[in-house]
Amino acid sequence: MVRSVPATRKGPIVRRLATALVATAVFVTTAGPVAGAQEAPELIVNGTFDTGTAPWWSTATAPVEVVDGRLCAEVAGGTTNPWDAIVGQNDLSVQAGESYALSFDASASAPVGVLTKVQQQVEPWTERLSQPTVLGQEPTHFAYVFTASVDSAADQLAFQVGGRAEAWTFCLDNVSLTGGAEPPVYEPDTGPRVRVNQVGYLPHGPKHATLVTEATAPVRWRLTDANGRVVATGRSTQRGLDAASGQHTHTIDFSRVTRAGSGYTLTADGETSHPFDIGAVYRDLRSDSLRFFYLQRSGIAIDGALAGEEYARPAGHVGVAPNLGDTDVPCQPGVCDYRLDVRGGWYDAGDHGKYVVNGGIATYQLLSTFERTRTAPTAARGALGDGTLRVPERRNGVPDILDEARWELEFLLRMQVPAGEALAGMAHHKIHDSAWTGLPLAPEDDPMPRELHPPSTAATLNLAAVAAQCGRLYPRYDTAFAGRCLAAARTAYAAARAHPDVLASPADGTGGGAYSDDDVSDEFYWAAAELYLTTGERRYLDDLRASPHHTGDVFGATGFGWPATAALGRLDLATVRGGLPAGERTRIRRSVLDAASAYLSTVEAEPYGLPLPGDSGGYVWGSNSNIINNTIVLATAFDLSGKARYRDGALQGLDYVFGRNALNQSYVTGWGTTTSHNQHSRLFARQLDPTSPTPPAGSIAGGANADLEDPFAADLLAGCAPQFCYVDDIQSYSTNEVAINWNSALAWIASFAADQGR
Repeated sequence: MVRSVPATRKGPIVRRLATALVATAVFVTTAGPVAGAQEAPELIVNGTFDTGTAPWWSTATAPVEVVDGRLCAEVAGGTTNPWDAIVGQNDLSVQAGESYALSFDASASAPVGVLTKVQQQVEPWTERLSQPTVLGQEPTHFAYVFTASVDSAADQLAFQVGGRAEAWTFCLDNVSLTGGAEPPVYEPDTGPRVRVNQVGYLPHGPKHATLVTEATAPVRWRLTDANGRVVATGRSTQRGLDAASGQHTHTIDFSRVTRAGSGYTLTADGETSHPFDIGAVYRDLRSDSLRFFYLQRSGIAIDGALAGEEYARPAGHVGVAPNLGDTDVPCQPGVCDYRLDVRGGWYDAGDHGKYVVNGGIATYQLLSTFERTRTAPTAARGALGDGTLRVPERRNGVPDILDEARWELEFLLRMQVPAGEALAGMAHHKIHDSAWTGLPLAPEDDPMPRELHPPSTAATLNLAAVAAQCGRLYPRYDTAFAGRCLAAARTAYAAARAHPDVLASPADGTGGGAYSDDDVSDEFYWAAAELYLTTGERRYLDDLRASPHHTGDVFGATGFGWPATAALGRLDLATVRGGLPAGERTRIRRSVLDAASAYLSTVEAEPYGLPLPGDSGGYVWGSNSNIINNTIVLATAFDLSGKARYRDGALQGLDYVFGRNALNQSYVTGWGTTTSHNQHSRLFARQLDPTSPTPPAGSIAGGANADLEDPFAADLLAGCAPQFCYVDDIQSYSTNEVAINWNSALAWIASFAADQGR
C-alpha cells in the first residue's frame, strides 16, 4: 500500500505512484571531490558563477543573484512543499550505467534541510539522485555519487528549497557534475557479528543470540558483566546458511544466566556484542509505545509538558489557516452532496491521512491491550490505569489507554454516513489531502483541501467491530458513550450486510494510500464476533458460525494485518469471557494453541529465532508488525494455557525487533544501541530539517520489505536477502515508515512483555 510519496516534481503537480520511478543508490561524503572525477567532462555550465546566473534558473519563490561570487536565492517563506521553491540547471546529459560525481558548496542563513536532486526535467521527473542535504550558516562542501539507469539528454540538477514558514537565503558555489566516478557500493554497517537483543532479556526468559561466522564447528563464547567479569561460558550451535539473511550462522544460548544487571556483553569468534541488560527490560516500553498515538493525534494541540517540548505543536486540521480543516469536509467530486465533521483521530502514518480500515485494527489492538488486563492471569491489572500514560485526559477516572483509544473511536463514529443519505450507516473509507504533500510538513501547516472518499464495506465492518468492543469496555466509565458506540456498531453491521460488496478502489491513491481490499469475508467474521461477545445475540452468533473463517485457518504463516482481520475475531472468541458454548470455545482455544505451536516450529527453524518464514514472501511492507502479530498469537497461547514455551517464543520474536537480526538494528527508536531514527514521516523529519524532531522513543519502523516498493530502496537494495531489505532513511517509505497499526502491535506485545518481567 502506497501511503506517502517523496517529492520529485518541479512545481505543484499531482504526484505519481512509486512504481513510476527508477532511482539510484545515493552516497554522501564531505571529504571533497570524488577521485578521478577531475579528468571527466564537466556537465555543469557556469558552476562557479563567474559569468552571472545563466543558464541557472529558479522559481519565482526563489529569485537568484550573484553575491560575492556565489549564487544566492532569497527563498520565500510560507511555502508548503520542497518543490515549491527550486534552484536548478537543465539540459544535462547522462548515460545509462555511468556513475557520476556531484559536488558543491552551500550554506543557509539559518540551519535548514533541502533536497538535492538529479532527475528528468520533464514529467515523469524520473530520479537519478535524491539526497537530503542539511545546510548550516557556514559554507560546507557536499559530494554525492550516483549511477544513471537510462540515457537522457534532458536531465536537471534541482535544489528543492521550499517548505519553510520563514524566508531564508540559500547560497551555492563550485557546482560540479562529472562522469567516470567509482560506482557506489552500498554496505550497511552491521556492527559486531554477535547479534543480541540490544535492550535485553528477562531474568527467567529465553536468552539467545546469533553469531555470524563461517566456522564449521562450535565456537566458544563468554558472557561478561559491566565490570568485565566473566559470568558464563559455553559453545555455540552451528545453524548453517540462513535463507532470510544469506549469512552462515550459529546460535548462542545463555538462558541459564538469571542474574539481573546492566552492561552485559557477549563475545565469540573475536567479536563482542552491543551491551544489553538482564532484568525488567520492557517496563517502560509499554508507555513509550503508546505515547506515539498522542503525538499522531489530529485536531488537538500537543502539550510539550506531556510529550516533550520538541514535539509540542498547535492543533492540525481544525480550520485555522493555512488548514482548510476537518470540521466541514466535502466528498470527492461525485461521491456525495453532504459534508461531515470528521475532526480528531490519529494521522495514520507518515502522511496526514486518516483511514478507517487502518484505524480499525489499531484501535482494536489498543482496546485488546486493555481487555487483556481483565482476562489474562499474568496481566498487571493497574498497569494501564488512569495516570499511567502521558495524555491530556489523565486523572479523569478513566484508564488512560481507553482515553487514547477514544480519540480515534470518536473519529471513526464521525465517518459514518448520516441517516437519510444513500448508503446510510456505512463508513467512509478514508479522508486525506486532495494531492500529495512533501516532507517535512507539520499538520498545522498543511494547506491542501481535504476530501471524504467513498464508503466501503471493509471500513463499515471495521467500524462495527471496534464500536462493538467500545460497547463492551466503556460502560463502567461512560455509559452514554458505550451506548452510542454499540448503536453505531449495530447500524454499521446492518448497513454492511445490505451492501456487502462496496469495495475501495485500488486506483484511489492520490494524496493518500488506497487501502483496497477485495475480500471482506474476514471483516464480516470479525465484526460478527465482536457484536456477539458484546451483546450475546443469536443473530450475530449465527453469522459468525456461518462464516468459513469460524472453522478455517485464520492464522497465516506471515501474520495478520489490516487486510486480514479474521484472526482478531478468533483471538477475542478465545479470550473474552462468556460467549460461546464450552465445547465450541474449547475448539476455538485449541486453534489458537495449534497456530502458536506452528509459530514455535518456525522460531526453532529460523537461525534468528523469529516466527516468520525465511523466504521473501514473509518480508513485506510492515513486516515488523506481522512478526509482532505472530508473537501476539504466541503470547495469547501462553495466556490461555500457562505453558512457558509459548511465552518464550513470543519473547524471542521481540529479540528480532530489538537487534537480533541480520542488520544488527533495533527497529524501535530509542530502544537499543543502533536504532531506527530516520523513519518516513512528515511530522518527525529531522533528517530533512534540523528544526523537526526525530520520531519519539517507542516508534517502530515498518521493517524489511523484499518487494522494495519505493524508488530509494529499489535501487539502493536491489538483490538484497530478505532481512537486508531495509534502510533507515526517510526516503524509504516502503521499509521505514511509521504507522499506527504497527505501533499498536508493539504496544500490545510491550504490555505483555512488561507483565512477564514483574
